[in-house]
Amino acid sequence: MQAPSFWRDGGWPVPLLAPFERVTAWLTARRLGHGSWMPPVPVICCGNATVGGAGKTTLALDLGARLLARGRRAGFVTRGYGGSLAGVVRVDAATHSAAEVGDEPLLLAAVAPTWRGADRVAAMREAVAGGTQVIVADDGLQNPAFAHAARLLVIDGESGFGNGHLLPAGPLRERVADAASRCIAAILIGEDRAHATLALPPALPVLRARLVADPAARALAGRRVVAFAGLARPEKFFGMLRDLRADVVMTRAFADHHDFRPQELEALGACATGAVLATTPKDAVRLAPTWRARVHVAGVALAWQDEAQLAALLDRVLA
Repeated sequence: MQAPSFWRDGGWPVPLLAPFERVTAWLTARRLGHGSWMPPVPVICCGNATVGGAGKTTLALDLGARLLARGRRAGFVTRGYGGSLAGVVRVDAATHSAAEVGDEPLLLAAVAPTWRGADRVAAMREAVAGGTQVIVADDGLQNPAFAHAARLLVIDGESGFGNGHLLPAGPLRERVADAASRCIAAILIGEDRAHATLALPPALPVLRARLVADPAARALAGRRVVAFAGLARPEKFFGMLRDLRADVVMTRAFADHHDFRPQELEALGACATGAVLATTPKDAVRLAPTWRARVHVAGVALAWQDEAQLAALLDRVLA
């Protein structure tokens, strides 16, 4: 599903749904009250207070690459979304499909060993048994099953915390103050257009980064493009292409983790006559191999405002 507009702008549904926020708050508090397993290795948890895409996987990929560059045997743990395989699976990007393990685990596995499973503790145990020295958990801020993790609160600068209400009246999984209280830092991605940092405790460090286009995306500058994406916020992808001065002649937005049907792709291909058919890396892994070869994959990476501040954070975690 796409997030309803009142999650961002407010409106008449909010007061109608507001009484149900108490249920969300109770369920979250009940879940967080359970006991925790103590991992024998450092764990960095990239999570957010809202549902939808804030940039958790992008951050996880960045941190995993940095840990590898430091000579640490980093590994990812993720619940993933969808996927037919049960239990804990060590993801093989060369043999597994998105239908088997989900899309984001495939992106992570292309960088470092990745374990995917609904039971994050079981996945972490297997990661440790596999020789992982540092675990980067993609999501899991509201999961109490593992203790003493260095939790990072990921914030999308454009959407922030939405209308400030809990599900279903708004996008929040829990109150911002409660989420921030368990984190060692907040990671703000993009300009703080929603003034999200005003809702954070003054003592919480805020590290700032922005999304930058990768070389494949920059290669689309000046070219006619038909763009499609199945993300929580596909307009971010379309906006990036326009900022690169690509001639975006058509866009098609799908729901997050959308399973592309052949007829949908054929229709997009027919519209791309004389243009480049482009999508994101997360969407590309959900395409059949024949279609993947026909689509230009344009991605992003993080550029940090203060590299020294990030290095000091990693030093603290690894110490």
